[in-house]
Amino acid sequence: MSTSTTPVTIYHNARCSNSRGALALLREHGIEPQIVDYIAEPLNAEQLTALIGQLGVPVRDVMRAKEAVYQELGLGAEGVSDAQCIDAIAAHPVLLNRPIVVTPKGALLCRPPELVLALIQS
Repeated sequence: MSTSTTPVTIYHNARCSNSRGALALLREHGIEPQIVDYIAEPLNAEQLTALIGQLGVPVRDVMRAKEAVYQELGLGAEGVSDAQCIDAIAAHPVLLNRPIVVTPKGALLCRPPELVLALIQS
């Protein structure tokens, strides 16, 4: 599989072992993905909404509830809307769980990193 025929994007945090593992697996399979460093260049609410829509999961499934800012902002409280969660991720990108890999086959939160294989193998 080559990057010229199969565009692959990874939403990546180089400090995360799962994210580094997924990137390594992509490269081992001859895929050089577009790397989106969402910590350095945070996604806005519209981009996050589109990405979560591609994943087809609830917003909270892509949030890092163990981050201090999650608790500080009270994001686990009853009544916090999806829009409020998305706005919080846009303002605090560390809240986005990773890595998220997007391929023509679909999008997936790749925790553990080996889940990426389902997106790149025929």
